[in-house]
Amino acid sequence: MKKIIYFTLGAITFALGTLGIFLPFLPTTIFYLLTAFFWLRSSDNYYNQFIHSSFYQRAVEEPIVKKKITNAGMVKLFLTILVVFMIPGLLVDNTPMRICLGIVYLAHVVGLTRYLRGKRSSAKTGEPND
Repeated sequence: MKKIIYFTLGAITFALGTLGIFLPFLPTTIFYLLTAFFWLRSSDNYYNQFIHSSFYQRAVEEPIVKKKITNAGMVKLFLTILVVFMIPGLLVDNTPMRICLGIVYLAHVVGLTRYLRGKRSSAKTGEPND
C-alpha cells in the first residue's frame, strides 16, 4: 500500500514539475526533487528511469548537482522566486511580513549565488588548497 501511495505522489509531483517547465510560477526543481524522493521509495525501477530522464538532467542534475547553470538560468530562477514571494506580499497587507519576505528573498539570492557560482572544491578542480 505504501508503494502505491509513494508512486501516486511521485506521479503528481512529476506532472507539476513538468508543467513548471512551461509555467514560470511553478518551481520545476522542487517538484522533481520530490518526485525522486517518492519514486525512490516506491520502486528502484521508477527512480532510476526518472533520474536518467532528460527532464531531471536539465532541471536538477546540471544546475543543482553539477552547478552548471547559465546566467539566463540564474535570472529565471531568481525571477521565479521573486514572483512566488511577491504573491503573499501583495495579497496580505502586513508590513513586517513584507520586510521578512524581502530579507528571505535576498538571502535566497545571496545563498544560491554563492552555492551555484562559488568556488569549486579543490578535489574537483585539482588545485592545491591555500
